[in-house]
Amino acid sequence: MSSYDLYSTPVPTETWNVPMAGDARFTWEYDEGRDRLLSLYQKGKDKQWDATKRIDWDLEVDPVNVAGLPENFNPLIGSDIWDKMSQKERDEFGRHQGSWLFSQFLHGEQGALNVSARIVQSVPDLDSKFYAATQTMDEARHVELYAKFVHEKIGMYYPINQDLAKLLAESLEDSRWDLPYLGMQVLIEGLALAAFGLYRDMSTNPLVKQLLAYVMQDEARHVAFGRLALKDYYAQLTDKERAEREEFVVEGCYLMRDRFKGREVFEQLNMPVDKCMEYVDNSDMYTLYQSLLFSRIVPCVRDVGLWGDKVKAAYADMGVLDNAKADLEALMRQDEEIAEKVDEEKYAAELAARKTEVADAIALGAE
Repeated sequence: MSSYDLYSTPVPTETWNVPMAGDARFTWEYDEGRDRLLSLYQKGKDKQWDATKRIDWDLEVDPVNVAGLPENFNPLIGSDIWDKMSQKERDEFGRHQGSWLFSQFLHGEQGALNVSARIVQSVPDLDSKFYAATQTMDEARHVELYAKFVHEKIGMYYPINQDLAKLLAESLEDSRWDLPYLGMQVLIEGLALAAFGLYRDMSTNPLVKQLLAYVMQDEARHVAFGRLALKDYYAQLTDKERAEREEFVVEGCYLMRDRFKGREVFEQLNMPVDKCMEYVDNSDMYTLYQSLLFSRIVPCVRDVGLWGDKVKAAYADMGVLDNAKADLEALMRQDEEIAEKVDEEKYAAELAARKTEVADAIALGAE
C-alpha cells in the first residue's frame, strides 16, 4: 500500500521542490583539518548501524498510545472537552496524536537528509564535508526506520507541520553556506534531540525506547558537529552579519516552539481548536515540555556566539533562558550512554532467553 493512501489529510503526490541558491564549493587542501572534527568523523564511521538488525521490530505497539505515555502527559486531561469524550473518541485522539508526532519526526529526518547533503556541497572545508557525509547516511537510516515505524505500527501519516516546512525552506534557500548548519544542526536537530529524549525517557514501550535511544546516539554527534563548525566561523563575523544570524535564530526558535503544539490533530478531528490550544498553552505539562525542548538549542546558540540582546530577550519571553546554564557536552554523553545501555539490556535479555531454551532442551532430553 502506498504511503499516500495512509495520510490523515490528502497530500500532493508531486514532490515538494525547494529552490536552492549558493555554490557547490571545492577545496584542493587535502592534508589539513581540525582534530576535533576529524575525530567526530571517525566516530561517525565507527558508529554506523543497521536499523533492520539493531531494532527489535517484532515488539508490539499500542496504536492508541504509541509510546505508552502516562495519562497526565495529555494536555486535555481535566478539561471539559476531555470529560465529554467517549472512550472511542479518546482512543481515536490518542491514535492521531501518535501518528502526528512520529510523522513530524519522520518529515524532520527527511529534511535533515536533504540539508546534510546540501552541507556536503556548500561547506568550504574538507573535514566538514567528511563528517556531513556520515551524517547524510545517518539521516537516511532515520528516515528508513521512522517510515517503517509509522507505516507498520501506526498505519497513518500526518502531513508536515508548516512551521517545520518554513524553517526547512529558509535553511535551504539561503545562499550563505552557514545557514543550513544553523537552521538544521542547531535549531531543528537541537529541538528534535530534546523531543526524542523526552519521549525516550517517558515511554514505557520497549520498541519506542530502542528507536529513540539509537537515533539520539546519532543526533548527539550531529549537534556537536554544528557547534564545532560554526563556533570558529562566527567568531569572525561582523556585527551586521552576526545580527542577521541572530534574527534567523529568533524567528526559527518561535517556529520550533509552535511546531510541537499539535494543532493539526484538533483540526483533523473537528475539535474546538481555539479552546484546545488554550488548554495546551496553559497546561503545566506543556510548560515543562517547552522548557525541555530548548535544553539543547539554548546552550548551543550561546556557545556558537549568537548571544545578543535580541536572542536573550526571545528566550526570556519563551521562558527558556535558564537553559543557557546547561552542560551541553554532559547531555550529549548521556544520550550516547543510554543507547549503549539499551544495547546491553537487549543482549542480557537475549542471553537469558537462550539459556532458558538450552535448559529446557536439556531437561526434555533427560526425560
